[in-house]
Amino acid sequence: MKSKFLLSLGAVSALTFAASPILLAQAPGYHVIHRTNTGGEGGWDYITVDTASNRLFVSRGTHAMVIDLARDSVIGDIPNTLGIHGVALAPELNRGFTSNGRDSSVTIFDYKTLAPVAVVKIPARNPDAILYDPATRRVFTFNGGTSNATAIDATNGTVIGTVDLGGKPETAVSDGGKVYANIEDKSEIAVFDPKTLAVLARWPLAPCEEPSGLALDRGHQRLFAGCGNKTMAIVDMRSGKVVASPTVGAGVDAAGFDPATQLAFTSNGEGTITVIHEDTPDKYTVVETVPTQRGARTMAVNPKTHRLYTVTAEFGPAPAPTADRPRPRPPMIPGTFVVLELDR
Repeated sequence: MKSKFLLSLGAVSALTFAASPILLAQAPGYHVIHRTNTGGEGGWDYITVDTASNRLFVSRGTHAMVIDLARDSVIGDIPNTLGIHGVALAPELNRGFTSNGRDSSVTIFDYKTLAPVAVVKIPARNPDAILYDPATRRVFTFNGGTSNATAIDATNGTVIGTVDLGGKPETAVSDGGKVYANIEDKSEIAVFDPKTLAVLARWPLAPCEEPSGLALDRGHQRLFAGCGNKTMAIVDMRSGKVVASPTVGAGVDAAGFDPATQLAFTSNGEGTITVIHEDTPDKYTVVETVPTQRGARTMAVNPKTHRLYTVTAEFGPAPAPTADRPRPRPPMIPGTFVVLELDR
C-alpha cells in the first residue's frame, strides 16, 4: 500500500433508492466518536478488523499491534515482522499471516494467542498486500518488487506457485471464485483463478489512475477501486467495465464497502473519508466528506457494527531536501500514534 464532497439536499432527495435501507435525504453523519492514543514505534500501513474477536490488527513497520476494540486497549503484539504491510486472518484454521516487505517473508501466527508459529520465505520481493482465500485455503501475497503474487497453502505454509500480474500490485479481494488485484502502475485490475493461478482478465480502469484501495459488493457484483487522481472506479465484476467514477478526496490509500448500508468509502491522506452511496448498481452519489486527521490514509470497515477505523499520528516539519531524498517525509512525533473510530 502507498506510503470530497456533499450534494445539495434537494439533489439527493430527488433520487430513488430501491436497494438501500437508508434514506439519503440526510447524509449518514459519520464522525469520529473515539480516539485511542496507543503510541508505540513505527509507521503504519494496512489495518485489519477481526470481526469474530472484535480486534484491530495494525501494521507498525517491524511489528503488528493488536487492539481490543471493546476495551480500546492494546492487548498484544506480533514481533519481528520486518517491513510489515498487512495482516490476513484465517480463524477456521486458528492462523494469521503477515506480509513482511523488507524480509520477503510471511509470518504465520496463532490466531488466538498471537504467538508466532513459522516464517515462510517467498521467492519474490516486497510482499505488500496479503489476502486469505477461504475457498482454496490459500494465502496470497502481492509483491510490489516483482510484479506478481505468491500462493501459499495456509494449512502448512508451503509455497504453491506464482501469478504473473504484469505490473505492481496493490490491494486485492476475493469473491470466493476469483481474485481481483489493483495494478497500480498499469491502472488496471488483474483477475486470476486462485486454484489454477491462471490470469483470466486485465481490466483497464480509466479514468482512474494509480489504483490502491479495493473493496467489493458481492451482492451486486461491483468492485470499488480508490485511485490516486481523486477518483473511485466502480467496476462491473461480470463485464470488467467501469460503470461510474465519482470524485473522492486526495491521497486515497484504502477503500471499503458496507453491504448493509450500501455505502462505499475511501480514506484520504488529506484528512478525510469520502462516503458514497450505491443508489443502484450503476448509479452512485457522494453523500458526505468526513473530517478525520491529516495522514489518516488507511482504513478498515467493520460490517457487524458499521463502524470505520483509521490511523494516523502528528508530524513535525519535513527536513530539507537532499539529492538522495528530494521529497523527504515529515517525521512522526513520538507517542502521537492514534486510532480513530467513526460511527453515524
